[in-house]
Amino acid sequence: MMIIPKASKLDSKQIKEIEKIVSEFDCNILEIQGHNQCVYAILGDETHALMFKRIAGLSYIRKVDAIESPYKLMDRRSALSDHQVQVGISTVGKDSPFIIGGPCTIDPNEPSLYIDTAHALKEAGVNALRGGVWKPRTNPYSYQGDNKAIEIIIQAREETGLPIDVEVMDSEQLTIAMEAQVDILQVGTRNALNYSLLKEIGKLSAGTGSGVLLKRGRHVASPNEFIAAAEYLVAEGNPNVMLCPRGTTPALDGYRNHPDESITPLLKNRTWAPVIVDPSHSVGHAEYVLACSLSAIAYGADGLCIESHIDPARGIGDDPKQAITPKRMKELIASCREIWAHRYQVKD
Repeated sequence: MMIIPKASKLDSKQIKEIEKIVSEFDCNILEIQGHNQCVYAILGDETHALMFKRIAGLSYIRKVDAIESPYKLMDRRSALSDHQVQVGISTVGKDSPFIIGGPCTIDPNEPSLYIDTAHALKEAGVNALRGGVWKPRTNPYSYQGDNKAIEIIIQAREETGLPIDVEVMDSEQLTIAMEAQVDILQVGTRNALNYSLLKEIGKLSAGTGSGVLLKRGRHVASPNEFIAAAEYLVAEGNPNVMLCPRGTTPALDGYRNHPDESITPLLKNRTWAPVIVDPSHSVGHAEYVLACSLSAIAYGADGLCIESHIDPARGIGDDPKQAITPKRMKELIASCREIWAHRYQVKD
């Protein structure tokens, strides 16, 4: 059940009055700060008709919505249906594709490679920088990342003015990222169904302005399961969620994973959240990234998260095989904008 006030938000006296009502039915309320409107979720047994009527009858309440959906907040019919995700100066999906770019992994031993890449990507036209500070690895002996790398990506943000996207995998990394005021907290495919971590991220980032880029579970998470995972984030108070298809298993021969940008229309038909496709991990080879990117935008994606390195051969992690150069990124962005413009021309 969602409470929508007539004003942009409830004042303290109004909140106390509603809290008193819902407490009589063993419920409580959670404030969720949307872009232009605060909404209030009732947590607990929402089936009390009397509670519904008492709240709906308050003079300062515009309406009370009861949505029958497995994801009440993420549902496109919810009170958050007109919520817009803001990252830096960009409203995701509003005027042009929102492009996140940067190396797979930040090499703390060669910080200039990342800084130079960041400047080149700004020139290419990206909206935000990505960079692996910590890395999930199948092999425990592979490079796992370094806390020192957070200083490098912060420096890149200061020099370029671009927001930054950093993946977090546990509470310690989340704390470091929040202290650094990371603009986008990325949840990787291995943690896409780690509900405890999702709840913690949602709670700690609520009201901070930080967005969350939630990648799709690699083991073929259905669209409903994917959206329900995002519900954990929003239910803890952070509606600034972006859904990121990034390929699933089983891998398609020749690609790293099974490309899944085609689920974009299904997601957008069910939820208001922006869809940001990751073609780099989907196909796993730089030569196929352009085609996957163009198809994602054609399918209706709001943006892309693409691995890019100024000198891929000198990169670490996945960069040597799947990162594109900033020059190639500039060409890719121009092509994606052409498809974006045509897409909206046809829609109109």
